[in-house]
Amino acid sequence: MAAAGMALGMIKAVLPAIALCLLTPGAAFAQEDEIVVTATKRGEANAQDLPMALNVFGDDDLRARNVEDLQSLSYALPNVQLEDIGTARGIANFSIRGVGVNSSIASVDPAVGVFVDGVYVGLNAGTITDSFDLEAIEVVRGPQGALYGRNVTGGAVLVRTRRPSETFEARARVALETGPNAIAEAAISGPIAPGLLYGRVAALRSDDDGWLDNDFDDSSFGANEAAAWRGALLLTPSPNFEALLRVEQGYSDGDGPAGQNHALFARDGFDFAIDNRGYAGTDWEQATLEANWRVPFGDGVITSITGWRSVDVPWAADIDSTSVFAFHTRVLNVHEQTSQELRYAGVFGRFDVTIGGYALDQHLLYFDERNFSPTFRRVGGGEGDFSTWAAFAAADWRLSEAVTLSAGLRYTHEEKDSRISRVRRAADDLDGPAVLVPGEGVAGGDLDARALNFSDAPFAQSWNDISPRFGVQWRPSESTNLYASWGRGFRSGGANFRTSTLGLAPRAYDAERQTTIEVGLKQDLLYDHLRLNIALFQNEIENMQRETNQADPISGVQQIVLNAGDATLRGGEIEARLRVNEALTVSAFAGYVDGAYDRVTEDLNGDLVVDAADRALQVPRLAPWSYGASVDYVRSVGSGLATARLAYSHRDAAFYNDNNRGLLAEADMLDANLAWEPASRRWLVSLYGENLFNEATWGGDTVLPDTAAFGGDGAGGPRPLPTFSPLNKGRVFGLELRVRY
Repeated sequence: MAAAGMALGMIKAVLPAIALCLLTPGAAFAQEDEIVVTATKRGEANAQDLPMALNVFGDDDLRARNVEDLQSLSYALPNVQLEDIGTARGIANFSIRGVGVNSSIASVDPAVGVFVDGVYVGLNAGTITDSFDLEAIEVVRGPQGALYGRNVTGGAVLVRTRRPSETFEARARVALETGPNAIAEAAISGPIAPGLLYGRVAALRSDDDGWLDNDFDDSSFGANEAAAWRGALLLTPSPNFEALLRVEQGYSDGDGPAGQNHALFARDGFDFAIDNRGYAGTDWEQATLEANWRVPFGDGVITSITGWRSVDVPWAADIDSTSVFAFHTRVLNVHEQTSQELRYAGVFGRFDVTIGGYALDQHLLYFDERNFSPTFRRVGGGEGDFSTWAAFAAADWRLSEAVTLSAGLRYTHEEKDSRISRVRRAADDLDGPAVLVPGEGVAGGDLDARALNFSDAPFAQSWNDISPRFGVQWRPSESTNLYASWGRGFRSGGANFRTSTLGLAPRAYDAERQTTIEVGLKQDLLYDHLRLNIALFQNEIENMQRETNQADPISGVQQIVLNAGDATLRGGEIEARLRVNEALTVSAFAGYVDGAYDRVTEDLNGDLVVDAADRALQVPRLAPWSYGASVDYVRSVGSGLATARLAYSHRDAAFYNDNNRGLLAEADMLDANLAWEPASRRWLVSLYGENLFNEATWGGDTVLPDTAAFGGDGAGGPRPLPTFSPLNKGRVFGLELRVRY
């Protein structure tokens, strides 16, 4: 404690002198209202009071940042990448502190868990959909295994939708973006039977004509239409009990990925030419029933969350990313899940206690069709039933007014039964109604079980895991929060449903386990004008899961999921916010992460030898530096209030795959928002811009065989490697109107 106190004293001594140079003399005002968070599963709390690294984005912040889906926050935080892989729209490849995935294989579990209204989303495909009528988004950095279970070794993203309101409320939004992309959403809420029943209905519709241009036929590319609705009913039969039912349905449908081939087009532009538009769709339905019952025992609350979700994600893509038919693919993901969590949270003197149980059942069906010419194709896939149950407990012991000790423990049992169909020549009975059309993939007929041949032995896997967490928190004052924690978590093993390499049998892989130490400081200074949050961490990963992603002249791309060995990742984050005066707020953040393999047990670079060259490879999706700054300004204009926001962020380049051949772009993002609303706050109009530097980025960078480099020009040096690199949008301008009553 003495060393920590000395460090804290130095910070207090130095930072005020710097910050006072920026303060307007005589400025004095209270700290802005804090947005509550729910990450501890003990009701609402202030983020600054919690002993963990997390950020929360409320309604005003989501609007100012023009958040349209989770990917909109990808550059907003240090050491956080909320990426859409781009192979198909909506497939999450999230990574936090270097812990994440780089795969579109449906059977590969995430390392960053997404939870919507307390329900875990069990499939990366279809995770990123258009957001609407949200209350808040919380991003928790670091493993959360004790409370949230498996597949949160990198962290967790918690999405909260709006509850029905006690009084009548109506909201609407219309926006027009370059593309053009038209977006409309609306919500209405209020009492149905005052004091007993309340309801809310929200809906979204967007129609994007496509931001990109396909040089193959000079057509607009990237079109997508989406629609979704959500209904909610809140029942409050007594002051001590409530039940909240949410039901949601939606779809998106549009073009496939805009695959840029870096052997043919420069990485700093948006040019591409493909002869197959492909397609990308997501159809989902979900329902959540949450009940909260306040009981006298420990002045506690019993919470039950029942969830169901069904999602279909069909997609097709021009993988060779050229204007000739070399390698096209068609995929279908069909996933259904049900989950149940029951927990109790209460207070017993100096102890805050949470205890509960959890169960999850999933069924996944996956088809993978690879077309190498108008007359030659191969089909494979997999089917699996997965079940998980867990028991967990956590307690905080307020040892004194300043010191709190915490402990948590979760026991998890998981079973996975999988059947694999290797990618092989399509069966004759599929060659009738399903006809290959050059440039369009497959027309007529749908993929079904006839395409799969489960001739290999099934995989029956199970794991038992104990994930503990211990922590200490020191609060010498209300403005100081110093904490340290140690914890373990695990990421599910499984079987690779995309066995594309001919001659190799399907392969299973084991669970990945991670031990993490985190030390942090949350400090408010200068009468709450300046906020400084610092976190340092070290992740030690055992049996690290990796997906070797290597070009193969026969199967196009060889993808094998395996346990590659052990690795250590370490780094830190710093976030600061200075309220210069009532009008001006300046914020900044920086994150650094470094990692290396400690032990390698598999061939990662494809030379068929496991040696020092494999161990020297960099961990994929590990961008060393991420940093940014923003300025928010508020001023009375006319009879209303004008707000302006300018935000810059940077992320270093990172290797996309394990052999370090594919590369994700270094990026500098600049976003802006200018808004005005009258004193009544009944409506708001804003003009905004995103990616104003027009940076070219892509979700993945899969290296392809040389046969995908047709038309390349090697003048001036070695020709770049042929790649499948799905482009994201560049510069976007938008104008929106929001109204509420």
